[in-house]
Amino acid sequence: MFDQERDVQGRIAQLWVYPVKSCAGIALQKADVGATGLAWDRHWMVVDPQGEFLTQRDHPRMAWIQPEIGTQDLVLRFPGQEPLRVALQATGAVRKARVWSDRVQSWDMGAEAAHWLSQALGTDCSLVRFDPAVPRRTSERWTGGEAAPVHFADSYPLLVLSQAAIEDLNQRLQAAGHAAVDARRFRPNVVIEGLEAHDEDRVDGFDVLGTQGLRLRMAKPCTRCPIPDIDPVTAEQGTAVGDAIRTYRQDDRVDGAITFGMHAVLEGLQDGAGLAVGQAVAGDWQFA
Repeated sequence: MFDQERDVQGRIAQLWVYPVKSCAGIALQKADVGATGLAWDRHWMVVDPQGEFLTQRDHPRMAWIQPEIGTQDLVLRFPGQEPLRVALQATGAVRKARVWSDRVQSWDMGAEAAHWLSQALGTDCSLVRFDPAVPRRTSERWTGGEAAPVHFADSYPLLVLSQAAIEDLNQRLQAAGHAAVDARRFRPNVVIEGLEAHDEDRVDGFDVLGTQGLRLRMAKPCTRCPIPDIDPVTAEQGTAVGDAIRTYRQDDRVDGAITFGMHAVLEGLQDGAGLAVGQAVAGDWQFA
């Protein structure tokens, strides 16, 4: 299903959910969605004893923690360790956790989870789950004055990326003698094929065709840290990806910072709303 009157058209090529912030993602064929993004996305987070969030920036071995969402449990796997199981609806001692400048209320997932993670990462840490009773909100600066709810994601419910942006980057990497990379380096939720590279930068949003008005509204350009330089397979950190995107992705909208992909919020949500690989999307150019 396409709409020939729209400026940009494509299809959802990949869906990714990241149940534990900064750990490996799960590729999906379909996903339920809500105001905070894909179901189970960034519901859990690894924190140090002070409640400060841990990421691959300082702990690249987090890339080896592979989550799985079961019918009743979050299952975490790590090489050389028995799987950890945490009930999806588990609560625990209330504690404050920090995501960038936000201090949020969370539930501690207990001593067993803390021991398992501390062994895996070689540092004292524990697992917390977001407490939805105390909402966290996005910045209104990029959402037209409406603060959307978000769990432990850096800033917005979704990250949208065009497949062509990855292909364009890979041409540059290979021309410089480096290996190609895939979308996992950029931790998107939605990868769209059929677009020109970085069309997501230039549209106001993507309507999901065939749904009852579900829309991915583009919000803020995603500024980039060193995580795209961490190989999700080896957990080794290089410089090639960051060096490449710095040559052509300086973004005036965020004072010249390096960007790749767009943060988005969801509009037109209905009960039972969802996204699926293969769904057609369409958008129109946004003019400043």
